[in-house]
Amino acid sequence: MSEETITETLPPVRNWPALDLSGADFDPVLRELMDEGPVTRVKLPNGEGWAWLVTRYDDTRMVTNDPRFSREAVMDRQVTRLAPHFIPARGAVGFLDPPDHTRLRRSVAAAFTARGVERVRERSRRMLAELVDEMLQDGPPADLTAAVLSPFPIAVICELMGVPAADRQDMHSWTQLILSSSHGAEVSEKAKQEMSSYFADLIGVREGSKSEDVASLLGAALGRGEITLEEGVGLAVLLQIGGEAVTNNSGQMFYVLLTRPDLADRLRAEPEIRPQAIDELLRWIPHRNAVGLSRIALEDVEIKGVRIRAGDAIYVSYLAANRDPDVFPDPETIDFLRSPNPHVSFGFGPHYCPGGMLARLESELLVDALLDGVPGLRLAVPAEEVPFRKGALIRGPEALPVTW
Repeated sequence: MSEETITETLPPVRNWPALDLSGADFDPVLRELMDEGPVTRVKLPNGEGWAWLVTRYDDTRMVTNDPRFSREAVMDRQVTRLAPHFIPARGAVGFLDPPDHTRLRRSVAAAFTARGVERVRERSRRMLAELVDEMLQDGPPADLTAAVLSPFPIAVICELMGVPAADRQDMHSWTQLILSSSHGAEVSEKAKQEMSSYFADLIGVREGSKSEDVASLLGAALGRGEITLEEGVGLAVLLQIGGEAVTNNSGQMFYVLLTRPDLADRLRAEPEIRPQAIDELLRWIPHRNAVGLSRIALEDVEIKGVRIRAGDAIYVSYLAANRDPDVFPDPETIDFLRSPNPHVSFGFGPHYCPGGMLARLESELLVDALLDGVPGLRLAVPAEEVPFRKGALIRGPEALPVTW
């Protein structure tokens, strides 16, 4: 595109409030921003100033994979943001750029490969079967979130991380405080410090270990001088918190399946399509509120005829990218046979979620266990009475009352 065709007229700055949305409702503000254009400007509830937002699939992939947009440059910047208590930690993997980001991710890569994830499959299946059996023994009605969807991902991520079973409840409590904005910045930061202190001790104890859990891999990398303890702790905290996001994601997945019984019936009748169907649900479900972490332009970059200037903050919306009609025909429809389905629910580029394969495994195990093991599973209350989390960065039901 020539210099003359780049517009210098800035789009208006749109306020994007922190909406507590219920069910699988798509954010109405994001919908309007998608309609306004491929490149818009937003102001979120916290931080300072405004930021660019891109919502098209190709632009989202470009920004997340282009070294001209930096996560590290966000440090020491008060960028407009969703979370009130968000404090970037220096050295944390979420705020590193390659090559440091690549080096740190490499230290735990073995745990998140197909082989690493398969290592926990059978143990995860057994833990899930125990939880479902306990729920059935207690009899209906039950809160599916409390009985299965919350304890299962906690147990799996703790297994992968190398956190002993006795410490799982502490991990869960810390994560909930970190992920919620309703308790205030001080409470959230204290929880993060306590989790960090825990992992500092655990990684230190595992230094030189030959085991394949994440804490041991970080301890081994620390022993070889490949990472610092601060870096290892930051990565462990991020992975632990991310592992619990499956609770809310799977909560939304089962909310959709239980409010659309035709979809659940099809998955019961055609188990062979479940992996493909889960991928489609991952694409369609609005799994978070607003946007995640920003980037900073290191130089002037043109996107769709708009000049992003050096120093400007920019966000991408994976939710919007997953509804781009140029990539996903009839994007509002849940199509279990959609192919290809190159969704970006786990991100893209260097910061692609390392736990994507694990999240798919957990989702498949949950669908198998609950649709096959509890064939009469259904909501125990009207859909509109299912309570959804307030003030949460990751969307999901607070409780999912079910019967059978």
